[in-house]
Amino acid sequence: MNPVELKYNKEHEYAKVEGNIVTFGITDHAQHSLGDVVFVELPDEGGTVTAGKSYGTVESVKAVSDITASVSGKVVAVNTLVMDTPDLLNSDPYGEGWLIKIEVDDLSPLDNMMSAAEYETFLAQEEH
Repeated sequence: MNPVELKYNKEHEYAKVEGNIVTFGITDHAQHSLGDVVFVELPDEGGTVTAGKSYGTVESVKAVSDITASVSGKVVAVNTLVMDTPDLLNSDPYGEGWLIKIEVDDLSPLDNMMSAAEYETFLAQEEH
């Protein structure tokens, strides 16, 4: 089950909003699809990300996937633990497996993301 307090996109990434700080990660569905994650590349703290642009990659035994920003802003935290221990994405994608935290001026792009219920419906439709 996907946490109801998060927002989701069609690339199977989630956003957790706390004030003007947004935490991003990949969903449980994404980590299942990828299989065992072996490498994670993330931007440097203090850098910026742009909505719609890739900010990193997740490499698994099956594939390499780009991670795309849903909002633009300054990277205020990078989960170096997940870079050192990539399998955290498999074991705890919504907890210890978060990827980056972005300080955002404009949260409105998140309005285009799905609620947990909408994401569940999207997953069911995608599987058919």
